[in-house]
Amino acid sequence: MRQKLNLITLGVDDIKRSLDFYEKGLGWKKSNKSMDELALFPLGGMTLALHPRQELAKDTTLSYQPTEFSGLTISYNAKSEKEVDEVLMQVQKHGAIIVKPAQKVYWGGYSGYFKDPDGYLFEVAYNPFWDLDEDDNLIL
Repeated sequence: MRQKLNLITLGVDDIKRSLDFYEKGLGWKKSNKSMDELALFPLGGMTLALHPRQELAKDTTLSYQPTEFSGLTISYNAKSEKEVDEVLMQVQKHGAIIVKPAQKVYWGGYSGYFKDPDGYLFEVAYNPFWDLDEDDNLIL
């Protein structure tokens, strides 16, 4: 298998509410390939999709089981501590729940966590040990 991920799909309870959060809270632009029940956000080589949770559960043949922490986070790498603070303030204005306010962390960076309106956990982090290229991709 190639070492590549192309698409992450999040099951959402209310597609319109979630779309509003991602467009206004994060300032992301959806692709014109999006449809009524599938919002696609190109993220520089990867795509994030939003799809009704019940439909996604049917497709997997599994039942949805909510949990406080699933062991998965989605991370946004900021270019500064100031940007971390700005992103967390912006998303909170649009319905995100701040789980952990931004702070210096054990690994030497600065980060905080929020949950989107469907409970998905996002980290917003500044890592002074990692570089981003001109397209904001991590250089590892």
